[in-house]
Amino acid sequence: MATVDITGEQFASTVEDNDIVLVDFWAEWCGPCKQFGPTYSAISEKHPDVVFSKVDTEAEQQLAAEAGITSIPTLMAFREKVLVFSQPGALNAQQLEQVVDAVKALDMEEVHAHVARSQAEAAAAAPQQDGTQIPDA
Repeated sequence: MATVDITGEQFASTVEDNDIVLVDFWAEWCGPCKQFGPTYSAISEKHPDVVFSKVDTEAEQQLAAEAGITSIPTLMAFREKVLVFSQPGALNAQQLEQVVDAVKALDMEEVHAHVARSQAEAAAAAPQQDGTQIPDA
């Protein structure tokens, strides 16, 4: 499968509607992005079961900001709607293959359990919102 350009409007549905989605955040002016592009495209052809998407950070500045992109290229990988990998910097073909293989090999039952535990811990640690205010000392 070739790479697919996605916009902010398509991002959520792309992640939600597909089992594995890789996202390459890039820009036309970025030298490392231009080097990584052909590698990303070539690996996409080897994995038709994975959606290889690209986000132009210049055209999609709000999406890039929401995703916390501070350096490009940045590669993100989602599996079953969960962000399981995020790393700035261009990867070579071997490294990208390793990322794809690792994402495919994840025990998603374990990942979902970890996410649920983390969310429960965060909820338990959050201050209770009962409407009362604590006076300043």
